[in-house]
Amino acid sequence: MEIKQEIPIFFSCDDNYVPYLTVAIQSMKENSSKDNLYKIIILTSCMNDSHKKEIKLLESENVKIEFQDIGKLLGKIDRQLKLRLRDYYSISIFYRLFIPNLFKKYDKAIYIDADTVVLDDIANLYNMPIEDDLLIAVPDMVINDSNTFHRYSEIALGIPYKQYINSGMIVMNLKEMRKEKIEQKFIYLLLKYNLEVCAPDQDYLNILCKNKIKYIGEEWNKMPDFGKRFKEEELHIIHYNMMRKPWHYEDVPYSDVFWRYAKKSAYYDYMKKELENFDEEKKEKDQVGIKNLWALADKIVAQDIKLADVVSEVDTISEDTSYYLQEFDNVGNAT
Repeated sequence: MEIKQEIPIFFSCDDNYVPYLTVAIQSMKENSSKDNLYKIIILTSCMNDSHKKEIKLLESENVKIEFQDIGKLLGKIDRQLKLRLRDYYSISIFYRLFIPNLFKKYDKAIYIDADTVVLDDIANLYNMPIEDDLLIAVPDMVINDSNTFHRYSEIALGIPYKQYINSGMIVMNLKEMRKEKIEQKFIYLLLKYNLEVCAPDQDYLNILCKNKIKYIGEEWNKMPDFGKRFKEEELHIIHYNMMRKPWHYEDVPYSDVFWRYAKKSAYYDYMKKELENFDEEKKEKDQVGIKNLWALADKIVAQDIKLADVVSEVDTISEDTSYYLQEFDNVGNAT
């Protein structure tokens, strides 16, 4: 029997995001090839059994799904991460940074956010040559379209804004990331400094993988409200990022694509009801959140010490971990 290529695909998700995750998986499954085995690994620390059961129903002969309680795997680090969250962020945003160390059986993997629709065989993304780069990714069009974030990326992070990537879809060179000690460097910076940043996980990935990223076209991580306008047939992945969710707003570009797959989800009625109930007060709250994010970017740029000022320290950390890395030593390996 011919051995199929196994493609590991990671999501981070909690109970609140399960409905949209089912849409992402459904779209991925429909566009998969029988020639591959798609191994979907969902990183979570709080998902109930009924939600897991619904997600498992999406399995097929060549699409397999498993769950990893990453909170247990990370131990004390998980609690440290929770202490450093702000606003609407979930603990799950940090989990992609630990994939290389927790899943050492893989040398390469895809990470993708749950608020996506996949319109192509994701194997075409996985099979792109990565060589010795750490990531394959798409420049973030939110950063590209905003003068405020131009300054933030270049001054606060030390990254030319056109090179700042969105981490909602990344191909990870896990082997090289282990060599570069990306997880250790992240923990060092987080526990020692815990400096304010606009996108907690994404900013760290950008700064730690700087100059070791392979850039691909926007059509692989298309944000509906930002960047170039594409025809649907030109797109590979749509990423409903920021506040603009089809289950909240009717006028989101490419929302018809989302609902086409959502109709096949067990949560379709729930999502439709959510759209109906997303009133003006909730929309106003979204607008306040956006304004606050832009204001935060300006605030960070004006601060005396920024992430760009301390990141050079990570080049000196050794395998003999310092005080700030003691927690990392307790991180185990996933099975």
